[in-house]
Amino acid sequence: MAQGAGPGSPGGTGTKGVMLMNRIGPSASELYIANSDGSGERKLLAESVFDYHASYSADGKWIAFTSERAGRGQADIYRARPDGTAVERLTDNEAVDDQAALSPDGRSVAFVSTRDTYKANIWILDLDTRQLRNLTGRSGIQGDPDKPGGFFRPSWSPDGQWLAFSSDRNTEWRARKGAWEHIQELSIYVMRADGTGLRRVSHSPPDISAGSPKWSPDGTRVVFYELPVEQTWHAHRPELVASATSQIVSVDVSTGERVEHTSGPGLKLSPQFVTAKEIGYLAKGGPNQGLASTGGSAAVKGNMRSPVWSPDGRKVIYQKVDFAPRPQNMPLYSWDRSYEYRYTDVFPQLSRDGKLVVTEKDADSSIVIMDPDGSNKERVFHAAGKGLAFAPSWSPDGQWIAFGFGNFFGDRHKTRAKIMMVRRDGTGAQDLTGDTPHSGFPSFSADGKSIVYRVWGENDYGLRILNLENRSTTVLTTEPDNLPGWSPDGSRIVFTRRQADGNYDVF
Repeated sequence: MAQGAGPGSPGGTGTKGVMLMNRIGPSASELYIANSDGSGERKLLAESVFDYHASYSADGKWIAFTSERAGRGQADIYRARPDGTAVERLTDNEAVDDQAALSPDGRSVAFVSTRDTYKANIWILDLDTRQLRNLTGRSGIQGDPDKPGGFFRPSWSPDGQWLAFSSDRNTEWRARKGAWEHIQELSIYVMRADGTGLRRVSHSPPDISAGSPKWSPDGTRVVFYELPVEQTWHAHRPELVASATSQIVSVDVSTGERVEHTSGPGLKLSPQFVTAKEIGYLAKGGPNQGLASTGGSAAVKGNMRSPVWSPDGRKVIYQKVDFAPRPQNMPLYSWDRSYEYRYTDVFPQLSRDGKLVVTEKDADSSIVIMDPDGSNKERVFHAAGKGLAFAPSWSPDGQWIAFGFGNFFGDRHKTRAKIMMVRRDGTGAQDLTGDTPHSGFPSFSADGKSIVYRVWGENDYGLRILNLENRSTTVLTTEPDNLPGWSPDGSRIVFTRRQADGNYDVF
């Protein structure tokens, strides 16, 4: 989420505005290299700056990886020697460049990029000429433009003639059951390096997502994971990951012959042929998380991500992540040169006299206020583990803060939350609505006499307007609406509405 901070905004003053952005995900990521049995672990790079998604060259002499060393939030492709030296930047673009794979002859690198189209496509960079081409951006490869159409995880065949990748082209937009988060249906495709011969090679059971393909050493098979589409969300969530189950599968590219290499519970990802017969993979979540294999090699327990084995199978590179809170106003990469982008905790809002209020989700989801530079921080409502204090909204006079308090996210129609209000000095906390139906995301009217908020119950949806003088409530809408915001002049209310296909649009 992002919010522009008013003071210093562009307008002929010559000063930069400030864009506050929250980032969901790890706050740190470092690459490590170790022997395949886990011994001899060391950092790959002496100066690591949020690095991830490594891959080996076919001769083992180079490692390509993604790094945000140009600025937090700005992903580009780099390469380095296995000893961590000779770090070289390969791409320099404000798009997201990620998931690089060096060609077997070492002359090209395939990678995922959002450049030009703002959608994830597979691009190829010639390392000698620095010429770029969009491999998947052409007609006939792109699917229905109104449907998902991303291309991910490119992998070169050993002879350099083909690439395998995953894609959600021509699938439907889907939200997970009872919630709004997007879940993803992927299939495995192959195509020639010249952009011809696109062919789907995974024919997974219904409602299965297939991803992260890698070729066998002889180029006859492609290995990948299969995960139920509904569980693609579970795979990202720490509290749900142990309940996800995937399997490692390979297919013969010519005949389509299918082999399931694993069975049983557990999330299994990042498969790779370590030898002609043995497949290494990541066991994610649970007591046995770490590196595993189908050939009986000893498991290596650890909290690592995205492992990749060297061509001879003797080394393995992976990333380790950390979720320590980021400091308020930590500099981020600025895509708009007239703004400084800075990190913020969630739901930031400035009062008219320049005080910033946020939900301190990095701590316990209490309400805190501070000066815009992060100083003079004060907690004005303590959630105390009894719920989440979400989406604070300043009254026009800057004396009151309204917010939702209770349980949110996927079970909101089954749990409770209410609209509350507290003075800016932390006194006078009061319940404005009660917690039935589930109420949240308030916004003050321009005159400060009313609050608009949303309700989300079993059969009770829409926007409500609360008159703060007599506490009467007016029903504004009865659709699955959310995140209302009153315009500064008081004439309009903007909000999101869930459509029949599960997506949200702005109204």
